[in-house]
Amino acid sequence: MATEVREDLSVRQERALLVGVLLGGAPLVDDPVAELAELAKSAGAVVVGRVVQRRRAYHPASCVGKGKLEEIRQRADAYDADVVIFDNDLTPSQIREIERATERKVLDRSELILDIFASRARTHEARLQVELAQLEYTAPRLRGMWTHLERIAGAGGATGAGVVGGIGTRGPGESQIEIDRRLVSKRVAQLQRQIAEIDRRKVREVRARQDYFTVSLVGYTNAGKSSLMNALTAAGAFTADQLFATLDTLTRRWPLGNGRFALLSDTVGFIRNLPHHLVASFRATLEETIHADLLLHVVDASNPDALEHVTAVTGVLADLGAGDRRTRLVFNKLDVAEDGALLAVLRDRHPDALWVSAHTGVGLDTLQTAVDLAMRGEQQRVTLSLPAADGRAQYFLERFAEVVDRRFEDGRAIFDVLIAPRALSHLHGMAADVQHEG
Repeated sequence: MATEVREDLSVRQERALLVGVLLGGAPLVDDPVAELAELAKSAGAVVVGRVVQRRRAYHPASCVGKGKLEEIRQRADAYDADVVIFDNDLTPSQIREIERATERKVLDRSELILDIFASRARTHEARLQVELAQLEYTAPRLRGMWTHLERIAGAGGATGAGVVGGIGTRGPGESQIEIDRRLVSKRVAQLQRQIAEIDRRKVREVRARQDYFTVSLVGYTNAGKSSLMNALTAAGAFTADQLFATLDTLTRRWPLGNGRFALLSDTVGFIRNLPHHLVASFRATLEETIHADLLLHVVDASNPDALEHVTAVTGVLADLGAGDRRTRLVFNKLDVAEDGALLAVLRDRHPDALWVSAHTGVGLDTLQTAVDLAMRGEQQRVTLSLPAADGRAQYFLERFAEVVDRRFEDGRAIFDVLIAPRALSHLHGMAADVQHEG
């Protein structure tokens, strides 16, 4: 490369050579970099080749070792590749060494995902979250990214050996690093304050919905969550056959029949080895998931890696602190799932899962019934007396209980209802004067 300044990390319309390094215990799969290929395509790159190596440990200098590095250079020349993308996280020195050997831009997995998120961010909130993730990823790598600057002795006639600060602290290059570190640190603090305020607002919004049963769609990216959201609520959410098409949470009212409804939220998709900076930055966006009454874990039943996707999403939910949330598994895209053997395995492993097609509508009525039952829970029949003027409590009973009979006596509203214990507990929390009769 003519210069080692790594300023443009996007891969739009570029020819990409993919590299995957599998450590000794990694399982054998048909295409180890298949997911990386989808990520590269989502970023706008054209995949022109793949290189895979199995090693006991990553090579400290170049991740892959001298012989494989030469093979990568030759492949990049043969395929006329513009960028080399690794399905691993690389250190700045490894990136520098690979770029020097291949004379091409090199990205690792986290940088590629951050680039995709940056291109998908539409709202002010999403842009702030992506920028914070990028800065937190870049900050510890500034030293490696500024090695192109000239190193000279300090001012005032000091020699290289005698300059104040010793090795690694001399010259304008290091001064520029320190300036950049301060700027990055200041911007990170500013973004953290803004996102903390967004987080507080999200918490307030979630708490304001405590009167309602909340359902959150979660799952691997491109599992069809937004399509399912549109099919159930006519939300008009953006859909596309690409990874991370949606970054912002969308919440809509979902009618469940008999006058009952839930609040359904669509969230950002997950992926294997999602960078921790993104998980932390998007915590405000994922607040709906963290506090939802029910999670619908949507899985693409037509994807050969469906089982691995289930495991990956379960891991991310645990990282978010939502691993213990009540969850129903929903296999989507039944209309295009043609691998009978895979479907048999999925049904055997997950006999209680629901099967739907957001595209054709198959199974949506069963899904709606299942959520309605989950909302009502194990209902018990009780007779409740509350002030006739307490319209909020009466409205709550109409929505979250099955009203068998109602009457009014001496300024009291008497309800004979089938109600879930959770809903009854919430009613007592929102209305001070609720009495049980009989």
